[in-house]
Amino acid sequence: MSFSLPDLPYSYDALAPHMSKETLEFHHDKHHAAYVNTGNNLLKGTEWENKSLEEVVKGSFGKNAPLFNNAGQHYNHTHFWKWMKPKGGGAIPGALERKIKEDLGSVEKMKEDFVAAGVGQFGSGWAWLAVKDGKIVVMKTPNGENPLVHGGKPILGCDVWEHSYYIDYRNRRPDYLKAFLDHLVNWEYVEEMFGKAK
Repeated sequence: MSFSLPDLPYSYDALAPHMSKETLEFHHDKHHAAYVNTGNNLLKGTEWENKSLEEVVKGSFGKNAPLFNNAGQHYNHTHFWKWMKPKGGGAIPGALERKIKEDLGSVEKMKEDFVAAGVGQFGSGWAWLAVKDGKIVVMKTPNGENPLVHGGKPILGCDVWEHSYYIDYRNRRPDYLKAFLDHLVNWEYVEEMFGKAK
């Protein structure tokens, strides 16, 4: 199956002021589109050509770095747009909130650990909430890697590549991560992915 660029689930200015129209135009229309186009070219003639995106990501990891990098970033970004919504943040659905408290101590502790993971990811990468061995864990990965290739299932990810925040936050990655958690996260989509990850 070839990759295709999904439409944003909201208008380009819907996440302002926490994520600007300019950031979304560059990030979605240029960066994500490049991963899709490059990934499709690299997919041709490989053993993964007719596999699902998740199978391509898992199968190409450690075997075909150029394909993995683009497939991983396509997977990550496809979910990233859905992990945000206008007037996001706020209350976490009950069962998910209970599991976060059980596994990570408290919602505040989860947020602190998530921000620390994102800030502590040297260079480009992602901060994650994932389900691993039945527990919700905070993870960080370099470049286009995600929890799928490290034995987990992602339920929330935040892109900490500079193109995700530099227009709006310059070098203030901690402020971007806090704004993401407090004002952008679509917890209903996180809950949906949590339901599938158990």
